[in-house]
Amino acid sequence: MVQTGSRQEKAAGTEAALKQAARQVFAERGYLNTKITDVTAAAGRATGSFYNHFASKEELLESLLTDMLATADEAVLGDATHSADFSERSSIRWHVATFWRFYQAHLPEMVALKQAAMVDPAVGLRLQQIMNDDRAHMVEHFSHLPDAPADPTPHISAMNALLEGFAYQWLVVNAADGRTIPDEEAIELLTDLLHHGFAGS
Repeated sequence: MVQTGSRQEKAAGTEAALKQAARQVFAERGYLNTKITDVTAAAGRATGSFYNHFASKEELLESLLTDMLATADEAVLGDATHSADFSERSSIRWHVATFWRFYQAHLPEMVALKQAAMVDPAVGLRLQQIMNDDRAHMVEHFSHLPDAPADPTPHISAMNALLEGFAYQWLVVNAADGRTIPDEEAIELLTDLLHHGFAGS
């Protein structure tokens, strides 16, 4: 029993080390330029150990995404200030601020996800499927609007595209040239755009 537990703990430690190393190497070299050997070297593990946990670099990225979403879900459930009523500006602002900070905290993974989806539509589809369950809870948020859409799917898509595109532009592209936008300014701008667009106020 002790040996089994020890092996399980060692395997869990290796998996965690590989994930942390991937974040580091993605940040330094970009997802597309990262090789599996880069990840294992950064993790201080043998290359063969990678395949005991992941079949490919894409599967590692999918696992990172699953972890990120699980952590985000826990944060939402534990925050008493969260509201699902998008007719209220404060509710939209909470979601915008949460996304903005989530993107900042997971910048290497967010950029990797974008790159992976662009070069391989099949990977993009799998990543989209992983996120679908997380996005399903957003349906209720739109039911409180004055003119609640029968199918909020396009609204959810538009919101995500705006948030992701704006975050990528300012936190990745412009940041490379030293251009920045204060967090509060970004959050307020996005909140106003979404609140006016959805609630008409």
